[in-house]
Amino acid sequence: MRKIKKIKIKLNGKVKLINEHYKIQNLLRDVKVPIKKVAIELNKEILDKKKLDKIKLKKNDKIEIVHFIGGG
Repeated sequence: MRKIKKIKIKLNGKVKLINEHYKIQNLLRDVKVPIKKVAIELNKEILDKKKLDKIKLKKNDKIEIVHFIGGG
């Protein structure tokens, strides 16, 4: 049986351990982020929400999730 390797990433400034080959979409689902109401940045680059299921996280990736706030 193959052991699943863990890697460290940073999510909104906090270190998080995740499984290797984890995708952004899985992470967002696990932390219960409403995808329609946020912008997702990976290593200082805004991500296309249509590609979240294809982007695998790597060791030391930095993810920032920014919530939109209405008002005026």
